[in-house]
Amino acid sequence: MVDLINELSGKVAIVTGSARNIGRATAIELARAGASVIINSRSSENLCHEVKTEIEDNGGSAAIAMGNIGDPLTAASIVETAIGAFGTVDILVNNAAVRSNLPLSEVDTIEWDRIAETCVKGSFNLSKLCIPLMIKRGGGAIVSLAGMSSYKGNAGRSHVMAAKEALMGLTRGLAIEFGPVNIRANTAVVGRFDTLRSANAPTHGFTQEPDIPLGRMGTPQDMANLIRFLVGPGSTYLSGQTIHLNGAALCPH
Repeated sequence: MVDLINELSGKVAIVTGSARNIGRATAIELARAGASVIINSRSSENLCHEVKTEIEDNGGSAAIAMGNIGDPLTAASIVETAIGAFGTVDILVNNAAVRSNLPLSEVDTIEWDRIAETCVKGSFNLSKLCIPLMIKRGGGAIVSLAGMSSYKGNAGRSHVMAAKEALMGLTRGLAIEFGPVNIRANTAVVGRFDTLRSANAPTHGFTQEPDIPLGRMGTPQDMANLIRFLVGPGSTYLSGQTIHLNGAALCPH
């Protein structure tokens, strides 16, 4: 019988891109489950402090590590912040992403690299740094977030979909390579969610809630609940999987 009250007590989690939306909800939810949390954003420091305050006001522990995870030195600094504040890392949530909506003819190598730097290279950087710490702890959990457009397809998003597919490949590889040392890695695929986005941010191609069989868009809390499960003691035999959270809007085989 698994105790799911404070089930992450004593664990330390890094949640990238946790200033707003899914990352914010996830950081708060993991803290609610008992984990100490590293909050990260490339530039939204004020919002990170809001997340930290909310966690601490509710009895949790958190620290802030700003910076671009695509830069290896910055990624190392983020992990060093976790070690300095809480001693180790048990959980990594690769949530940070850069979104772009451009026809292929307008995607140059600079834009391609900009997307891949955060979605793929940043997740690689942090995974490589955190896994040795997890091994010393006797295991750990990694969750990487992907998008439904990688399965459905979407015009103007080929470069983003390629990056997310690469992230899914990285995650599956980590699950196989590090399963023997009790490190689990899974991908959570985000459907159409009700989140705050910039005016030019792309959608997943749905225009109405009736397009979603469950009749509503997902919320950041929906994903936070799933991630809490994926990194917790109730999913210790779940690894190398891709879990879709989309209200049955897309049911891949």
